[in-house]
Amino acid sequence: MSEENDSASGRQVISRAAAVLRALAEDNRGQSLGQIAKRAGLPRTTVHRIVAALEAQQLAVTTPTGVRLGQALVKLAASAHTDVIAAARPFVEALGRRLRETVDLCVCRGQHAVSVDQFASDQELRVVSAIGTAYPIHCTAHGKALLAQQTDDALEALLEAKLERRTSKTITSRKELLEQLTEVRSRGWALDGEEHAVGVCGIGVFLSTGQSELYALSVAVPAARFEGNLDTYLAALFQCKVEIESLLAG
Repeated sequence: MSEENDSASGRQVISRAAAVLRALAEDNRGQSLGQIAKRAGLPRTTVHRIVAALEAQQLAVTTPTGVRLGQALVKLAASAHTDVIAAARPFVEALGRRLRETVDLCVCRGQHAVSVDQFASDQELRVVSAIGTAYPIHCTAHGKALLAQQTDDALEALLEAKLERRTSKTITSRKELLEQLTEVRSRGWALDGEEHAVGVCGIGVFLSTGQSELYALSVAVPAARFEGNLDTYLAALFQCKVEIESLLAG
């Protein structure tokens, strides 16, 4: 085989592996090989070989719910956001200590908001998830803050699939969600009133970082402490947003 053919073959392998990784990123709760093949537009046998190779490098992992992105890829993704994380970190910590609540920095990944940094609350009753967690974008505060920044065409594609119901308060109507996103754009912040998990509330804001990636900042609060404190959380969150954006702009 000639060097030119070797090069073409190599590009094809990388292209197919990238298609599988993009398919996994669309729904990181776990997918079957058939689901991945459909999303990636590849034969199931090809997907099987690629997934096996990705697992060997810890870029994918097979769980009881299906194939998911692996920890090695989560670490690589986090390293790509090092500059934003490093800039935001002191302000995220200050906000968390001020409110004594959990603060998350997330990035948009298809139909999910993925946590790339977190300051965990020190209170006994608190809301904490692992860094790298992929949150549904339609029913979380940071997710809706990110959705509100999307173009109409992008929203059309992102919300094409059925909206998963997580709790009795989850918005599953596309029309209702779009109406709420209009409100988010107008007021500048998004709310999660136990839509993602029972007993958990949150508020989120979009972060203008000057990069192509879309970031959001959120505060996650047990519902028992949320009522009556919204104004306090909002004031502190917006102050943190301004501080981070000013630093990145400077």
